[in-house]
Amino acid sequence: MLEVKEPIPDAGLTIGEVARRTGVSVHTLRYYERVGLEVSPVDRTTGGRRRYHQLDLDWITVCTRLRATGMPIKTIRRYAELVTAGPGNEQERLALLESHYADVAARIAELQDNLKIVDHKIDVYRGRLTAGDADRLWAPNRMADH
Repeated sequence: MLEVKEPIPDAGLTIGEVARRTGVSVHTLRYYERVGLEVSPVDRTTGGRRRYHQLDLDWITVCTRLRATGMPIKTIRRYAELVTAGPGNEQERLALLESHYADVAARIAELQDNLKIVDHKIDVYRGRLTAGDADRLWAPNRMADH
């Protein structure tokens, strides 16, 4: 599904406008800039106020998606450094992303395994409730053990 992007004025967007459009807080946008996650410096007005353009919003989306998959800030910073450096390091970028992909895939597989027990427990409870003997489901009673 393609996202319909609202056009950005030539003068750019304020940090508040970017926060509203991206769902990323103003504090987080400033933090991303402070820790070096930008691929190019955010434009500034003569008064020093940030002005964001489409490239900035696209990069913010990349950063937030990488963070949402659990990529550490340090790794995103390294990726940003590689992108900023320009051509010639594509193999390193690819290796970084492939490594992260493998980590995410492993976490997803672990979650799927864990979800199987939840699914099993749901089936047990539904079955026992339907059969009318849910009161016989195991409930530990530590006092009875003494």
